[in-house]
Amino acid sequence: MSKITVKELEALSAADDGKILREEGGIVGRVRAGARGITVWFRYDAKLNGIKRDYSLGTWPKKSLADIRAERDRIRVLVADGIDPNAAKKAERIQKQQAIEETIRQAEQERIENQTVKDLFDTWIADGVARQDGNAELKRLFSKDVLPVIGKKPLRELSDKDILTMLRRMLKRGVTRQAVIAYNDVNQMLAWGEKRQPWRGLLIDGNPCDLVDVGKLLPADYEEERDRILSPAEIRELRDIYERMDTDYAAATNKRSATRPVDPRTRIALWLCLGTICRIGELLMARWEHVDLDAGVWFIPRENVKGHRGKKQEHFVFLNDFSKRQFQALKELTGESAWCFPAKNRKSEETHVCLKSVSKQCGDRQVRFKNRSKPLKGRAFDNSLVLAGGANDEWTPHDLRRTGASMMQGLGVSLDVIDRCQNHLLAGKVRRVYLRHDYEAEKTEAWRKLGNRLEAILAGGAEIIEIRATAQ
Repeated sequence: MSKITVKELEALSAADDGKILREEGGIVGRVRAGARGITVWFRYDAKLNGIKRDYSLGTWPKKSLADIRAERDRIRVLVADGIDPNAAKKAERIQKQQAIEETIRQAEQERIENQTVKDLFDTWIADGVARQDGNAELKRLFSKDVLPVIGKKPLRELSDKDILTMLRRMLKRGVTRQAVIAYNDVNQMLAWGEKRQPWRGLLIDGNPCDLVDVGKLLPADYEEERDRILSPAEIRELRDIYERMDTDYAAATNKRSATRPVDPRTRIALWLCLGTICRIGELLMARWEHVDLDAGVWFIPRENVKGHRGKKQEHFVFLNDFSKRQFQALKELTGESAWCFPAKNRKSEETHVCLKSVSKQCGDRQVRFKNRSKPLKGRAFDNSLVLAGGANDEWTPHDLRRTGASMMQGLGVSLDVIDRCQNHLLAGKVRRVYLRHDYEAEKTEAWRKLGNRLEAILAGGAEIIEIRATAQ
């Protein structure tokens, strides 16, 4: 049986339609005459497991004779090994498809793993946050101060050092308030991502903002711009919460699992912030040598005063009855120490409690307003100090100072006197140098009015009409 040649195939005509061509080695061809001319379909006759089968080798002239014979040789090897060439071809197609799908999967996985802070921001701004201005201010802030610094950073590589770099650049420009806002917004975005895929898988070490104490970066004279004040109802509710905590804890059969009441010293500190309109830091640094309960005066030395750009002035607080009772209760707790609020765990030398301790304790019991998924070590983690069901947002010790000052204003105390009760530095050098009246009488009266108002509120009686002091 001779080999089929190209010349032989080229000589075929329409009259050869259906003609069968054979070549040694099992190659069989069938001639087809159609609209596209002459074609020859080749197959390979073979036996697989004793059964006669034929396998397609391709069509001439689309496929050359050399390629047709090479395909025959490939199939012959498979058949000799007992492998069905058609099944092998199908398996090859499947493997190729799987390889393509795996390549696509790996590319997608690589894309996900390289998602940046900017990618998270785009998703968050679209699906995770909806502010009243349509997120316009949020977009402006991130475009100016956040994304240029950390936007291209792969989220899986984002660290607390990157957050610190961003904040320090802003603070260097003097935009302290914007830096605090940026930190809070980035923290909110990352906390949102921690709860959702694929971002959760990229934040393998958690939210890096949790490792940044933004307060340590801020200038000593910085005060957060807030307008939160507590209503009379909230002040009463705070008192009721303290009492309920004590009652519930005393009745609890398992003290270890029960919610612990707020530390009595912390309660007193909060009432003093309200009754004296002092700063919480100045209060926590107070020493008993500066508190004269007989005279009803608390002296705040210049070094304890929070000042602006180093400008500080000593301060005298003329205690109303409400605040005097708080100091008296505190004296029973800490009177043996030199400090009104001594640190509990200092072994080397006695000092005052950490200036952030009261603020932290308040925040730890209002966690609904925090971006925390779990408690910090050794800290409370509940909402026991949330007031008014959270309708008015979180409250802080500094809000109590603002609340007391607002009450003074409502009681007819002039703004000039309120400023002095808060120990605000007078504007202008001339005023500070030449206006030397100490306003003791006016300040004493202002604090007396505030104390009476607080007494009335907590008594549940007159909240608007001032209770006059009883004549001595």
